[in-house]
Amino acid sequence: MHALMQKDKNTQHIDNDLLQLVVFQLGGEEFGVDIMAVQEIIKMPPLTAIPKVPEHVTGVIDLRGRVIVVIDLGKKFNILSSENNEDRKIIVVELEDQVIGMMVDSVSEVLRIPSASVEPAPEIIVSGVFADYIQGVGKLEDRLLILLDLRNVLSEHETKELYQYV
Repeated sequence: MHALMQKDKNTQHIDNDLLQLVVFQLGGEEFGVDIMAVQEIIKMPPLTAIPKVPEHVTGVIDLRGRVIVVIDLGKKFNILSSENNEDRKIIVVELEDQVIGMMVDSVSEVLRIPSASVEPAPEIIVSGVFADYIQGVGKLEDRLLILLDLRNVLSEHETKELYQYV
């Protein structure tokens, strides 16, 4: 019995060393975000435009009676994404006590990777503006996955400012 309990403790320890990520694509690159920040993933609904907002703010949607601001991550990161793509999705996340929709080209999977396989972003990226958004780079067998730090995608000021327009 003691051996079984020990095995369960080891399993728990292994689970703590895994990152569970939602993997999505933008402009042909793969990104991942912590699944705990994701509330849901939805198909691209009709958007209502908001005048005089930053270019990366595509509009608002009605999500079960709640108005959600949607940002285009491709525009935010200056990554050319596929326009009019039927696979486009909105990842609904909570940032700074506000619910935000992030438009992406597609969502491919939920993935568990060992935290040991995540390395800091390369120095050339760290010196750029994009560095604030990157938590690290996950090395998988045949691909690299850019892990985003959602807390930095929109500053607290930007997030609160978005909801002033609604």
